[in-house]
Amino acid sequence: MGKATGFLDYERVENVGQEPLERIKTYREFHTPLDMEERKKQGARCMDCGVPFCQNGKPIMGMVSGCPLNNLCPEWNDFVYKGQMDSAARRLLLTNCFPEFTSRVCPALCEKACTCGLYGDAVTVKENEYAIIESAFESGFMKPHPPKVRTGKKVAVIGSGPSGLATALQLNKRGHSVTVYEREDRVGGLLMYGIPNMKLEKTVIERRVALMEAEGITFKTGVDVGKDITAEELKENYDAIVLACGASNPRNINAPGREAQGIYYAVEFLKATTKSLLNSNLSDGYYISAKYKNVVIIGGGDTGNDCVGTSIRHGCKSVVQLEMMPKLPDERAENNPWPEWPRICKTDYGQEEAIAVFGHDPRIYQTTVKQFISDSTGHIRSVETIKLQSVKDEKTGRMRMEEIAGSEQVIPADLVLIAAGFLGAQSYVTEAFGVEVTPRTNVATDSPDSYQTNVEKVFTAGDMHRGQSLVVWAIREGREAAKAVDKYLMGYTNL
Repeated sequence: MGKATGFLDYERVENVGQEPLERIKTYREFHTPLDMEERKKQGARCMDCGVPFCQNGKPIMGMVSGCPLNNLCPEWNDFVYKGQMDSAARRLLLTNCFPEFTSRVCPALCEKACTCGLYGDAVTVKENEYAIIESAFESGFMKPHPPKVRTGKKVAVIGSGPSGLATALQLNKRGHSVTVYEREDRVGGLLMYGIPNMKLEKTVIERRVALMEAEGITFKTGVDVGKDITAEELKENYDAIVLACGASNPRNINAPGREAQGIYYAVEFLKATTKSLLNSNLSDGYYISAKYKNVVIIGGGDTGNDCVGTSIRHGCKSVVQLEMMPKLPDERAENNPWPEWPRICKTDYGQEEAIAVFGHDPRIYQTTVKQFISDSTGHIRSVETIKLQSVKDEKTGRMRMEEIAGSEQVIPADLVLIAAGFLGAQSYVTEAFGVEVTPRTNVATDSPDSYQTNVEKVFTAGDMHRGQSLVVWAIREGREAAKAVDKYLMGYTNL
């Protein structure tokens, strides 16, 4: 530990974000990193506490506290304080395959469990991680390291999201020959087409993919496994197969009038914008435009927020975000103490931008859709909503949301985006391989810590296995699945 009193000597200072009215003019990332001297101070704030909950990654009261990757935060924070960035990168990369992704899109479970946050402000763990990995790329530390010896075993990874990429990286490191199949035209899965550029510029993904290719991993894009190539062909040509196709079934809103034109799933909207942006800077027009439209977004989570930010950049007329649940408190409640995950209200970048543009928070809480109303041409023109209240179920004892009679309201809507989450794996893939699925349509394994399916040589990882989750969990899943595959192929694993 470099500076025992660092958390007392220095205040938390975050990367400066561009003002909302300026940043909405582009689709670029909008935070300016601190200079190195200030970053050292932020590293010095790490207490090296006796029990570092930041790297715990275990459930407390039903929610995970700390990093699921068990990142060695105190160790690399100390190296940051000392200015030894290459040493910090070595420690960081021991547990995290892709810090350049998590340091941009992770909700920072590590910081929510930071001991400094008990009575003050948590250490800037996420931004320190960003500084480490970006320094490593800039300095040339991140060079290709292809394995010196190949095992002769071949593995196919289906899906190039964070779990598939992590699986491929680890298995290639072990010496297996890995081919990654991706049905889209670019590698990255939801990293590429599900997360907007404002949070993760796609050059960051391309930079990592180029490094993985230089290390010997093969990527095949535009190949839809189960359609363009059969499961039987893959079983014949590979010693092991890992299904990492994500939870790709968006949850629908089956209200009357759902067939109206102008209603899309959020992932369709975000994907089309990113693809058009990358192909032509939106000049080709091949995207779902929110320009001059009243936009209603159903879902209050991260994806809904991304739709808010993207709609504003399109030039929408108005934007409303419907949230079924009540507004969370602005500060921790007494029954939600540290180091539990803080159940508090978060105003994210898209909502900040909506406040700046329209003068109010776009979120309407405890509200759901009663019906979709279309015009004479069949296009959506408004949404009828109804308020909800929390009621205790007498049979189960659990709280449920119940409609409040007479609370209906009609909201103008020229474009409706459904951001209600995902339900599980797409059936044409699971049926092609003959793998069993759970009642939630995730691929079944013997236990949450097992990655082998009921089909010989077929494994699974990521959202396809555990259900919709965070990028950090997808990386954890990919690393663990790689261990299981390696042990299956070699009889033991040193991953």
